[in-house]
Amino acid sequence: MSEERERAEQRGREGEAEAAMWLANQGWRILAERVRTPRGEVDLVARKGALVAFVEVKWRARTADLDFAIDEHRLSRVAAAAEAIAHQYAKPGDDLRIDVILLAPGRKPHHIENAYQP
Repeated sequence: MSEERERAEQRGREGEAEAAMWLANQGWRILAERVRTPRGEVDLVARKGALVAFVEVKWRARTADLDFAIDEHRLSRVAAAAEAIAHQYAKPGDDLRIDVILLAPGRKPHHIENAYQP
């Protein structure tokens, strides 16, 4: 792995840790981090009451770059991965959704609830 790719990977992990801490402070319980499936990866799985969120975390060095950090294709992959693992985290009657948390230096996290509706 190149040095640049390693730095990006480390920033991504730090962003996911920041997002998990922020969600916990908002009353969410983090159930899992970086869950890999054959269909893709879910950065965070979190629960708040009867709601389970599969969360995509995006960190960018510049706030302006966050506008392009997430797209329909990426969200559909997160949704496919979430579908593959939902049975491990959800109980009967739970609501499920795909959320996104956008992070940039000097900016509070931006939580987009229910970011993907197929």
